[in-house]
Amino acid sequence: MKPIIAPSILAADFGNLQRDIEMLNHSEADWIHFDVMDGNFVPNISFGFPILEVVNDHAKKPIDVHLMIENPEKYIQDFREGGAHNITIQYESTRHLHSLIWQIKNAGCKAGVAINPHTNVQLLEDVIADLDLVLVMSVNPGFGGQSFIENTYHKLRLLKELITDAGSDTLIEVDGGVNIKNAAKILEAGADVLVAGSFVFKSNEPENTISDLKNVINA
Repeated sequence: MKPIIAPSILAADFGNLQRDIEMLNHSEADWIHFDVMDGNFVPNISFGFPILEVVNDHAKKPIDVHLMIENPEKYIQDFREGGAHNITIQYESTRHLHSLIWQIKNAGCKAGVAINPHTNVQLLEDVIADLDLVLVMSVNPGFGGQSFIENTYHKLRLLKELITDAGSDTLIEVDGGVNIKNAAKILEAGADVLVAGSFVFKSNEPENTISDLKNVINA
């Protein structure tokens, strides 16, 4: 099966956001990845509801929202109403993970949990069957353009084993430093969804770059 490709608009040209969204609509991308940062949970601020509404006005593909924020439970319904199809929250951002997963599901979205590079995948054992996706951060969250952390391959294999043992169909998403050189190895380790920001939007031919990722051979 071909991977799901989710270009991250964190790396888009915000002076030409509609143009970039239209490019994604016409490309082989499957989802549009939307990173929300609050300057507290991570050391950067990105964007929120107004930009999501603009993206939703033009997007013809599901919007995959990743909340890197404190107190995400306060904003689930707002992001749903803004156009989110998937909502992923950080494992490290809440003390009530199971409750928050079901808050997302009850709002009508697919529910995901993201784990930072230092977080052990085994911590998801008790909720893995409830999740639609797990987002493995392959860089430290907060900034685009970072290099892929090599230990991610090991984490992906462990996570895939955890999902298989649970009899779940949870998708594995990878975000950070994804490119054509490492995509096949990431997929081989168990990933289903590739998030790519700078690699797509800094390309001279972003549609072709998306196509290359979509059609990469799973070694």
